[in-house]
Amino acid sequence: MIRLENICFSYEESEALKDISLHIEKGQTVILEGPNGCGKSTLLKIMNGLIFPSKGKYYFEGEEITHKKMQNNVFAKKFHQKLGFVFQNSDVQLFCGNVEDEIGFGPRQMGLTEEEVHKRVEDCLDLLDIQKLRKRPPYHLSGGEKKKVAIACILSMNPEVLILDEPLNGLDRESRKWLLDFLKQLKSSGKTMIIATHDEELKQELKDVVFTM
Repeated sequence: MIRLENICFSYEESEALKDISLHIEKGQTVILEGPNGCGKSTLLKIMNGLIFPSKGKYYFEGEEITHKKMQNNVFAKKFHQKLGFVFQNSDVQLFCGNVEDEIGFGPRQMGLTEEEVHKRVEDCLDLLDIQKLRKRPPYHLSGGEKKKVAIACILSMNPEVLILDEPLNGLDRESRKWLLDFLKQLKSSGKTMIIATHDEELKQELKDVVFTM
């Protein structure tokens, strides 16, 4: 499903990734581990088509993902519908006036009818048990609530792959337990997941493959 071949990437003079090769099958949960600064977040951004390798190739469902292809709005839109990226800092992906609009933003960008958008919003509010937050501004939410809303925003687009960068960081004990249980449910349902984490419990509970960087 996902294939990385000898991926290299540098920030100016600083080398972030060198000759990274990885193959991910549909339905797998892959854990990326390694010390801070080893390039985990950079690799996730490449997988999401946000940045592009200086050397090497990235294939998604057999098609090479390049800067040129991602400049095609139709191609990029279809690609981003298939991969959902939950950032480490939820604040960077929450920008609407209330939670309901936030969750509906992605489906509306997909061109779905308002009836289908409404259904997806309601399904995600129910799934993550955040109905009471629907009219709240995201910037007034707790860290755990923001994380739930960020995940709801991604799930509302029903991506084939869910990519999470340090999903348990900054969460209290109750929110950590909820998110770990929720990710286990997604794994059981067959969702393909790629998770960068330092958390040993998350790794042991969810791993199919551990890739050390």
